[in-house]
Amino acid sequence: MQTNFSLAQLADPDVKVSEKILRSCVHCGFCTATCPTYVLLGDELDSPRGRIYLIKDMLESGRAADSTVVKHVDRCLSCLSCMSTCPSGVDYMHLVDHARQHIERTYTRPLPERLLRRVLNLVLPRPALFRASLYATVLARPLTRSVARLLPARLRAMVELAPARVPPAAAGDRPQVFPAEGARRARVALLTGCAQRVLAPQINAATIRLLTRHGCEVVVAAGAGCCGALTHHLGGDAHGYARNNVDAWTREIAGGGLDAIVINASGCGTSVKDYGFMFRDDPAYAEKARAVSAITCDVTELMNQLGLQAPTQPTGQRVAYHSACSLQHGQRVQREPKRLLAAAGFEVVDVPEGHLCCGSAGTYNLLQPELAGQLRDRKVANIARVTPDLVAAGNIGCITQIASGIAIPVVHTVELLDYATGGPRPNNMPP
Repeated sequence: MQTNFSLAQLADPDVKVSEKILRSCVHCGFCTATCPTYVLLGDELDSPRGRIYLIKDMLESGRAADSTVVKHVDRCLSCLSCMSTCPSGVDYMHLVDHARQHIERTYTRPLPERLLRRVLNLVLPRPALFRASLYATVLARPLTRSVARLLPARLRAMVELAPARVPPAAAGDRPQVFPAEGARRARVALLTGCAQRVLAPQINAATIRLLTRHGCEVVVAAGAGCCGALTHHLGGDAHGYARNNVDAWTREIAGGGLDAIVINASGCGTSVKDYGFMFRDDPAYAEKARAVSAITCDVTELMNQLGLQAPTQPTGQRVAYHSACSLQHGQRVQREPKRLLAAAGFEVVDVPEGHLCCGSAGTYNLLQPELAGQLRDRKVANIARVTPDLVAAGNIGCITQIASGIAIPVVHTVELLDYATGGPRPNNMPP
């Protein structure tokens, strides 16, 4: 794609990166076939190729974002399926991230939307505040259900996605060290996250048990918290969250050493693996961030390296594996989870149209509830076609989204691996 940026524009590091990305696009349109919003809407502007044209025009002209650009960029899930399809290697992720930042700097959203985004940005990355908000939602649920149809779509989506019961805070999320069982094979840091530790604390607990059982000393580092992904995809500045994590893990690397930084929420993993890019022009953090990203891995990547112990529990259930977009497209981790589940004795089946997003996509199901609902229903219908006993996924957003539309139990992959090798049975797992 030919571009026409001025030398003054190219002096901006973000514009320079985006210009290179734009030049790599050859207009082939392969991305349209695998883009969830194009599949649903059939509008060229709701495809990666169409959004690339809009972003190019906006950035080249240097003008503020208009309502057309905002509408179509906001509809993008950042599922990155287009990057798996693209034969030219277009780095769409960083291009649309730049577009979102430009939008937030130059476009004034309607007041209700600004308020909603500020609330999400304030609440979701802070576990204590998020837990309190969920308690309030649970208490108000009888009232909100009676007037649900009168609520705006986005508020209704927030109420419907809230759990019926809020689990208590887990002691394992506090900074501490969990010793390896038997001979220590690795020392790893676990990111306990933000929303996941509130919605499903059992996932971190299962991860710690699984890793220590396989010879890992697991560190929950002081100062590490939200990865920044939710803020980043809202177009905000996530550098503060990222710096806290880089500092926390750098201290551990310099102290007891780290063989890996383990992530069990794939949306967070995609973000942490990108810290090196995020701080590429920061002289104080560039090297430290690259070092952190270099040793970051999804929990299933590490478990494949360690090798799963022989199962100690009878399994055999038919498991539909939902491959989270952030894992299969963002990190290109595709075979490892299925290989581990099969080694644990489960019958693993792929979900038809597995490349299409379930509609969660961070805060997408709250900001674009209609499209997210259509994608969820399509995903649920595809899951039902393979008649599984349960669904496994590696991302809390996907688990919450799919579970809101299906009666089949939805669990995290590590919960099943933990159970198969000696851990407790997941609460909603069928016999």
